[in-house]
Amino acid sequence: MAVKIRLRRMGRKKMPFYRVVVADSRAPRDGRFIEEIGTYDPLQDPGEIKIDAEKAKKWLANGATPTDTARSLLKKSGIIE
Repeated sequence: MAVKIRLRRMGRKKMPFYRVVVADSRAPRDGRFIEEIGTYDPLQDPGEIKIDAEKAKKWLANGATPTDTARSLLKKSGIIE
């Protein structure tokens, strides 16, 4: 089972809000997920990123691969280099 760290879109139309989740790569974008590890609000200035560093590091150590956007959020929050 390939596990990814990715964003799950929440919020209403034209008001996006994202949850950073760990999910099976075969699951749909807003479908089932294994664990929620943080949130991202792009409408704040600057964008508000809240990620639980311990959970993120645990999943990265277990082989979860972040998507490009999730990787940039993890870098901005200082979890990965």
